[in-house]
Parts: sequence; structure tokens; C-alpha cells
Amino acid sequence: MKAFQHLEVWFVTGSQDLYGEETLKQVAVHSKEIADSLHADPAIPLNVIFKPTVKSSEEIYAVCAAANASTACIGIITWMHTFSPAKMWIRGLNILQKPLLHLHTQFNRDIPWSTIDMDFMNLNQSAHGDREFGFIMSRMRLKRKVVVGHWQDPLVIGKISNWMRAAAGWSDWQGARFVRFGDNMRYVAVTDGDKVEAEMKFGYSVNTHGIGDLVKVINEVTDASVETLVHEYAERYQLMPVLQKGGERHGALKDAAKIELGLQYFLEKGNYKGFSDTFEDLHGMKQLPGIGAQRMMGKGYGFAGEGDWKTAALVRAMKVMGTGLQGGNSFMEDYTYHFDPANPLVLGSHMLEICESIATGKPNCEIHPLGIGGKEDPVRLVFNAGAGPALNASVVDMGNRFRLLVNEVEAVAPFAELPKLPVARVLWKPYPNMNDGCAAWILAGGAHHTCYSQNLTSEQLEDFAEIAGIEYVKIGKNTDIYQFKNELRWNDAAYK
Repeated sequence: MKAFQHLEVWFVTGSQDLYGEETLKQVAVHSKEIADSLHADPAIPLNVIFKPTVKSSEEIYAVCAAANASTACIGIITWMHTFSPAKMWIRGLNILQKPLLHLHTQFNRDIPWSTIDMDFMNLNQSAHGDREFGFIMSRMRLKRKVVVGHWQDPLVIGKISNWMRAAAGWSDWQGARFVRFGDNMRYVAVTDGDKVEAEMKFGYSVNTHGIGDLVKVINEVTDASVETLVHEYAERYQLMPVLQKGGERHGALKDAAKIELGLQYFLEKGNYKGFSDTFEDLHGMKQLPGIGAQRMMGKGYGFAGEGDWKTAALVRAMKVMGTGLQGGNSFMEDYTYHFDPANPLVLGSHMLEICESIATGKPNCEIHPLGIGGKEDPVRLVFNAGAGPALNASVVDMGNRFRLLVNEVEAVAPFAELPKLPVARVLWKPYPNMNDGCAAWILAGGAHHTCYSQNLTSEQLEDFAEIAGIEYVKIGKNTDIYQFKNELRWNDAAYK
């Protein structure tokens, strides 16, 4: 079953009338076989839809216009089986609004050494037909993904799949709505930004509701629905004794459930895909949303604290991109360091709100004091995240552009108990090493809030940035600080 059953990518092959009817019939047969094979491949998360061969400016324009108009189509894959004069593509590419992947392949994997003749050469011309097509896109300064290799090669299929997931995340942003309950945390710079520019660039809108609007909805939640959710908590999590039925803090668990139900109702009614809140604006609430925010992320909503709408939107996009993959995506913050020279580590966490999708084992449901916010003790899920390759991603507003910054990391299992730390947490080693990884992040202006991912790759996020038309900066195993600073300088010049 496809991870995105309702979404399509169209497979469009270019040629021309020069070659005659028989050759064009063969082009169509080959193209359909490739499209059908990709569609059937379990590694491909979207439906691949074969489209008839385009051989003229009019046909190219028509398929691009149809792709724009289709709500199911979120991108097109192009391939030049023969030579397709690229001036035919200009009008269509000028109007195309969907992401494009250029597949540089050929039907046959191997050259048939003993039988190859000019008929075979005329049919299988992608080696230079795709170069003609590539030129016009470069000349037009179009953003696209280029994948090279045989269409049955697992590496090629993996790259196509990566791009599809990025395209799905981008499609989900178009027309998306995110809500901020309250404003940005006072005086904080990186979590703020230009929401008007973001809507023009990314396609999603961000608007604020006073916390009283949410409180009104929370107060309308019925006791019966609260009892049902509290029962689910008891079944799904390990409740602290004081939170269990009959425990002295059981009422706080009910309050937390009421907040979660109010949040969910508000988001569903407003057709929102994510939200942010801030502990500086809690008037009328009994406690800061802890378990509620965690579980809403677990249901696929984007979230970030302190009014950080950019990270909330990114969390949503990355959750969509990771649909069907093992592991999770969560709001995260680099909280504190372990500077042991033999084993330097970052401890990632937040006050309350880490998504249960990254948990190892059954989370504990606990209640503890919170030193900020001035409200009653909040209920939260406490757990460790698992070991393995991961990454942190952040969208920052650089004033004249948005930058997507990614740091590849290696998560490690906790080697010591943390009995007095009542929050969800994860330990990781940043690449290329602790000192250079953190320095590069700071040099690039990376936010302290991120989306932490266990199941996405830097290639998928690079594809996402390419589709969005924004700057992409990666910190990985091969990052060198001298070259990294030069890259940032060159990017500044390129975006002026």
C-alpha cells in the first residue's frame, strides 16, 4: 500500500515526430513499462501515472497546465527517450508550478554489443536527449532534481522516492493553516520572522488567536470525553501513582486531558495543521499544555513552543515526509551539553513538549512542577529516544531569504539514569564532531528550536529546499569549518 494513496506523480516522456510512427510506438511502450514499474515498486511512496509521449510545444504546454490544475498531481518526472528539441519545452516549463524530477535514464541497462545498429541508436538517445532538456532548464534557471542511472537500480529508485517525499511535504504546505496561541516569546529573535513573506514563499498562513479563544473551547469539553481520554492514558502509558484513579493528582490528569481535547477540537474546526503556544500567555489555563502538545504531534500536527511558527510548520512538513517510515519526527531543542573530551554529547529536550513518536518503549505519564509560566504543575510524557542516525533541521529567517539548516547526528542510548529529569530526552553526537558541529550551527544562525528526525535524510531535506526555492545548508560528516564559512559567504553573495 502506498504511503500517500491520494497523491500522484506524472511520468512524462519527451520525443518528436521526426522518428516516425513505429519508433514513437516503441517510445510509448517503454515509457509505460518504466512508469508502471515505478508505480508497483514498494519503495515508491506515491502513485506514478503514465502520460502519453509529448512531441510538440502544444502537447507539452497542455500536460504542464493539466498538472497545475490537478489537485492529486504533486509533481512530474520527465525523461527524454529520444531527442526532444528543448525550445518546445519553454512555454510549458514557464507555467509549470509543480516540482519536477528529471530522470536521466534509458530503457535498456546494457548496450547489446552484438546487435546494436542505427535503429537502436535512434531509439535510445537519452544520453544526449536529456542533455538538451537539461540545458533549457539551466538556461531558464529552473529548480529541479536530477537523478541519473538505470530505472531499475535500487539507488535510483531510492532517490526518486526521496524526492517524492519532499514533494509530498511541499504539497501539504500549500494552503496549510497554522495557529499561534498568543504571540512570540518576548524579546526572542530567531523564533520570530516575516509571516507575510513566508506565506508568499511557502504557501502556508500563520495567524494568531488569543489564548482566551482556546480556553473557551477547552471549557466546553464534556466530562464524558475527558473520562474516555483519561482511560486511554491509563491503557497507553505508565501512570505515576498520584495520577492514577484515586490518586491525589488525578484531577490534574483530567485537566490535561481536557486541554488536549480542546486543542484537538480547535485545530480540527479551524482546519489547522499545527500550532504554537507560549508560557508567557496562559491566562485562563490551569497548566501549560504538555501531554496535549506531545500527543497532538503524535497525531501528525506540527508544534513548536514560544510562538515559533516556522518550526511548527517544519515539524508538520517533516511528519508528512516521513509518512510510513519507521521512526518519528519531533519538536526539539538543544538543551545542554556533556563536554567530556572522551564522549561529548548534546542533550536534546524541551520543558515538556517532545513527540512520543521518537520514544523507545512505553512512555511514563508524570506530573512535576514547572518553574516558569506561573500555573499548576503540568502533566507530561517522559521517555528516552532511541539510538541511531538522525538529524536536526531548522528554518531561519535571514532577512532577505529563508535558510534551511540541517545537522546530521548520531543518537546514542543513555548510559546513565536520569531519575530527576522529568522530561522526554534524546542524546546525540553532532557531525562532524561536537566542536565543529556546534560552531557551524552557530555560524549559520541556526535556531535553538529544531525538528529532530529519526527517519528522514539530508537528501530529502535538500530536495525539499530545492522545491521551495530556499537556501540549503548542511552540516555533516565532511564539514570543514574553513570551507563552511566560505560557503556561507558565497551564499550571501548569491542571494543579494
